Amino acid sequence: MKKLIGYLLAGIGLVGLAVSFEKLRVLVPVIKEVPKNYILIASLVLVVLGVVIIVMMGKDRGKHKSGEEIPIYKGKKVVGYRVGE
Repeated sequence: MKKLIGYLLAGIGLVGLAVSFEKLRVLVPVIKEVPKNYILIASLVLVVLGVVIIVMMGKDRGKHKSGEEIPIYKGKKVVGYRVGE
């Protein structure tokens, strides 16, 4: 779910970057009143924030699925297993 939010933010940022070009600003009359630099900066922030969320949620944080067997080590030797939470 959080990854989806990241994709949405990045997508909105990319659309904002596209609209910051003069040829596409004509398509959105409301945007004509906002300075081009504000749109560009806000769009870049959204893209970076979205990518950060996507990358952070994509990492395996060491969490195990419920019911999964997790090895118990003593040194390098597996001495038993426990069930994940």
